[in-house]
Amino acid sequence: MSESTKGADHTGDGTRAVRAGLPEPVKHEPTLPGPVFAAHFHLPGEVTGPYSYGRDDNPTWTNLERAISELEAPGRDDVETLVFASGMAAISAVLFSQLRAGDAVVLPSDGYQVLPLVRAQLEAYGVEVRIAPTGGDAQLDVLDGARLLWIESPSNPGLDVCDIKRLVEAAHARGALVAVDNTLATPLGQRPLELGADFAVASGTKQLTGHGDVLLGYAAGREGEAMTAVRRWRKIVGAIAGPMEAWLAHRSIATLQMRVDRQNATALAVAEALRQRADISGLRYPGLPDDPSHKIASQQMRRYGCVVSFTLPTRARAERFLEALRLVEDATSFGGVRSTAERRRRWGGDAVPEGFIRMSVGAEDPEDLVADVLRALDESAE
Repeated sequence: MSESTKGADHTGDGTRAVRAGLPEPVKHEPTLPGPVFAAHFHLPGEVTGPYSYGRDDNPTWTNLERAISELEAPGRDDVETLVFASGMAAISAVLFSQLRAGDAVVLPSDGYQVLPLVRAQLEAYGVEVRIAPTGGDAQLDVLDGARLLWIESPSNPGLDVCDIKRLVEAAHARGALVAVDNTLATPLGQRPLELGADFAVASGTKQLTGHGDVLLGYAAGREGEAMTAVRRWRKIVGAIAGPMEAWLAHRSIATLQMRVDRQNATALAVAEALRQRADISGLRYPGLPDDPSHKIASQQMRRYGCVVSFTLPTRARAERFLEALRLVEDATSFGGVRSTAERRRRWGGDAVPEGFIRMSVGAEDPEDLVADVLRALDESAE
């Protein structure tokens, strides 16, 4: 925890976000120092001090890592964060640093679409991979003997939610570690470490940075053997964040609470409007009182996210809808200040219907965005 926020664990999310990771103020120096571009540092004599070589550490990373730690685990000084070049770099670092041939890992069957590639690579290395869906805490049924449980809640793109605390307790009772992909919730929506998880992992590309211009990932966890192994993996593989990306991410975190609150409120407004439509099915948003995941989400989440999913009757209808939108970009990823939507089956990796739409709600005026979505639905109707 940086000096500027020590003792600030009872402050609000907005205050914490704008102050997170800032170094002690120095007269005539910027509040947030600019990015440090350095492959090497002055290092006469013995190797001491924090910075020696650019693949291992960088002052710009340090500030960002402290900021994320303060968001994921406010008030704790035993948590460290490591930033990576992308969310997949962070995911891979946790999985491949903790698992060995002969180990078993439990992955969600409905998680991020790159996980099947991860599964194939783990199996090639002799790791047993078990899969189960997120909903209904189904991963409990395949936990026995596992070394690591990987949770994605809410799941992407289906938005199912599991009882993280229940799964963590069950996994720990069986001697397994637990990692939670916290990308969709963000630290302001959910804190996996407070729920007992060993790792909170996320893509910083999404809502954490929120402007669609940064590729970044991170893994946070309690200081100790497990995180040391993750750090060692980062050193070996070299999947490091660039200093400019790290600086842009830290700058963006200052507006995280404002963006998250605006986007979450608008996502709920969009979901409520979609509830009235007879031409869609499978509407999911954890913030809706009648959503299948709402009960457990309301117990462990402080905010429900900016993503809404639903299904249109056919692929053609979905494509017409996306083409008719004026305020929503047809693009992948989510969490940005500009709304996006896409037909997820175009990638071929998600077990969803052809007309399944994942929509990421941005920071546009709620009335304008709702009107645009409803107009596009009307115009795309057969």
